[in-house]
Amino acid sequence: MYINKKVLAVIPARGGSKGIPRKNIRNVAGKPLIYWSFISAQKVNEIDALVVSTDNEEIASVADKYNVEVVPRAKEFGTDEASTEDALLYTIESLEKAGRYFDVVLVLEPTSPMRSAETIRRAIKLCVDSSSPSIVPVYETIENIGVLKDGVFSPIVPNSPRRRQLREPFYIESSTVYACEIPYLKKNKTLVCSDWPALIIPADEAIDINIEKDLEIADYLLSYKKFNPI
Repeated sequence: MYINKKVLAVIPARGGSKGIPRKNIRNVAGKPLIYWSFISAQKVNEIDALVVSTDNEEIASVADKYNVEVVPRAKEFGTDEASTEDALLYTIESLEKAGRYFDVVLVLEPTSPMRSAETIRRAIKLCVDSSSPSIVPVYETIENIGVLKDGVFSPIVPNSPRRRQLREPFYIESSTVYACEIPYLKKNKTLVCSDWPALIIPADEAIDINIEKDLEIADYLLSYKKFNPI
């Protein structure tokens, strides 16, 4: 709880990953990928309940092994077409049917194994303390970003300095940790709000597991303690 706001953390973990089969429970530094989200969230005292939303028995078994509550997800919310918001609303409704109510929901994607407990705390506090109902995580880059038009590179910022140190930074949305007031989510069916406050996170924490190479990078960083998610 933070300032009388009850906080629910949801790890949405469907079983039907196509890019990397069984992605959420693949071995990363000797543990299932989803484990790294468990341990960072369990260090955050402001979280009142941590649950895994899944349609997959194998993922549910892993959650049980690490003493994380499972809220079974209906099959229709485990498809490629189903949104994260669909899964969140179904999970919230399931808990409310059992008499459990919360004010703020966190989204902790299991594909963000580098997320720290401190980043989760900051997300909760920014969501509750700000005047907006939802926050978005972003990380900074000073790369020269552009688009290709007929094979020609066109920088988004024309005449951007060649020296990286002189460039104005861009900010990239990350799926590391979202936070949203539950009444807003119920009403609007989205995590996105106008004037979306940004939580700036370390770029190292923004690693998102989408391809095999991402797994290799995360495995290296966590195995050799180059980064500690606690």
